[in-house]
Amino acid sequence: MRQSGMMYRMHRRQVRGIVVAGLLSAAVAGCGTQVATINTAAAPAASTPPAVGCASVGQANEVLVSRSMHLVEPMNGGPHRVTQRNTAKVRAFFNQVCAAVTHPNTSGGVVHCPADFGVDYVGTFYDGSRSLASFTYGASGCPTVSLTASGKTKATLLLGNALKAAPHLAADLAAVLGVPKSELGTPGQQVNPGGPDRPAAG
Repeated sequence: MRQSGMMYRMHRRQVRGIVVAGLLSAAVAGCGTQVATINTAAAPAASTPPAVGCASVGQANEVLVSRSMHLVEPMNGGPHRVTQRNTAKVRAFFNQVCAAVTHPNTSGGVVHCPADFGVDYVGTFYDGSRSLASFTYGASGCPTVSLTASGKTKATLLLGNALKAAPHLAADLAAVLGVPKSELGTPGQQVNPGGPDRPAAG
């Protein structure tokens, strides 16, 4: 009988041990489940800054162009400004500027340039009111072109590689200004017969 009593007490201890161990396991499992189901909000994705420069050619819908001269312009003193809002003309010219500055002229040696009257065209491409890039086109002498976006400027002579990459740059600028291409580099021409700051004909 003592042996049976001892066995009974041992069985009870084992049962209690099993029950306690089971409760601990359940508690641990419950804690683990609780941690696993904590909802961690995903970090917000970083916003992509709007494209500028040559990456934004497809967004351009306006270009403001001014003519300036390093020399004193006879008769028609002062710059002439044109605002062009014909999207096709704006983007065609923007694309040619980008093609030129991304394929700069690398030819060396002496270059013989025609007479330089100091005629430059400077302007800015826009997407609505947002500035995309600014350019300068040196129309007389050996033509040059530069493009500035995000504080970085690329420039080239419009010769060699650049001219091959952008053969219609001057023609597209003339289309933006509404004048014959032959008048771009000569002083004294009226860039826009409508007057300063008047929109060019579409």
